[in-house]
Amino acid sequence: MSRPVRVLELRSVWGTGGGPEKTILLGAQRSDPARFAITVCYLRQSNDAVFGIEQRAAALNIDYVEVAERHPLDYRAWTALRQLVRARNIDIVHAHDYKTDLLAWALARCEDVVPLTTAHGWTGHSRRERRFYYPADRRLMRAFPAVVAVSGEIKAALVRAGVNPGRISVVLNGIDHLAFRKDPARRRLLRHHLQLQSSDILIGSVGRLEPQKRFDLLLEAVSRIRTTDSRVKLAIAGEGSLRGELEAQVKRLGAEHYCRLLGHTDDVPTFYNGLDLFVQSSAYEGTPNVVLEAMAFEVPIVATAVGGTSELIRDGVDGLLVAPHSVDQLEAAIGIALADPAAAAARVSAGRARVETDLSFDTRMQRVERIYENLVSRSPMLSNRRRGLGASTAA
Repeated sequence: MSRPVRVLELRSVWGTGGGPEKTILLGAQRSDPARFAITVCYLRQSNDAVFGIEQRAAALNIDYVEVAERHPLDYRAWTALRQLVRARNIDIVHAHDYKTDLLAWALARCEDVVPLTTAHGWTGHSRRERRFYYPADRRLMRAFPAVVAVSGEIKAALVRAGVNPGRISVVLNGIDHLAFRKDPARRRLLRHHLQLQSSDILIGSVGRLEPQKRFDLLLEAVSRIRTTDSRVKLAIAGEGSLRGELEAQVKRLGAEHYCRLLGHTDDVPTFYNGLDLFVQSSAYEGTPNVVLEAMAFEVPIVATAVGGTSELIRDGVDGLLVAPHSVDQLEAAIGIALADPAAAAARVSAGRARVETDLSFDTRMQRVERIYENLVSRSPMLSNRRRGLGASTAA
């Protein structure tokens, strides 16, 4: 009898991470252990005081390992990864960012493993990342036998960088629609916390407080809408480097009494259930989990048509899409969504049906697992190893 395919999910992140963490951790928990033995490994720098992945992994009871680094180029981490690959007899190293892409490629040259990467997007803001790391990462992916792109836009970027299109599979993010469900009883919790009246209209958004998310545009759009409807309030959940700038903008707009920056929140159901409208104002995205969450929690959506968002949301069917960078379009779409509750409710129903089918987490897992199986079938080394016909020859 064949043993399960042994996969090392490899990721390097600072702090609490973002959307990829939800996908990686839940995928490890939900995989069939008879077919796939998943080990999740995170590289953690020793001076990262807010790193929070280990608690989330423990709650899901998955095989989780941390590799500590004194600094980003700590050679001990490389040694630890090679030992981990051998100890778990790993078949596939599945990387999720530019650093672990390089490590997965290097491991495949030193150990009997096959590298795989998921391109979640290139959303950093430093000059070094944009000018060196991200272009180098896309070029490195030319050497991978398979690449997962979380949106068609990301696939197009990879093809432009010279990656063989036949090796790229577009797999949109999915969501566990059974766990993410509307719960009217939770609605009052957030609204009570924010001291809202029953007649108040709460617009919300979730994301890191970074330039990519363009929360400055959302703040401006809501301030304009407030001139004709004082019931409208805004809550943004997330933390990041732009907190100070956004707080200054709130003060400049005189929005302290109707806008709240809530910081990081782990209580996702309570947040979404308290909203009357969800707005994504991003300049660019991969395939945003927050949009999937809003769809699952049956919140009307206005979003920018960037990255995989336009593959999740069918404009006018599941939500309203607008061009990025335009406060005028954002304001207009929010106004339309609030002015016609019946149309918004119809879009909500369509979105919920979509996350129960095409965008369910089970559907996404099936697509990724087929990629794992294809990699094994195309590798005589892995096929023989699974059947017990050969052992690793790693030096």
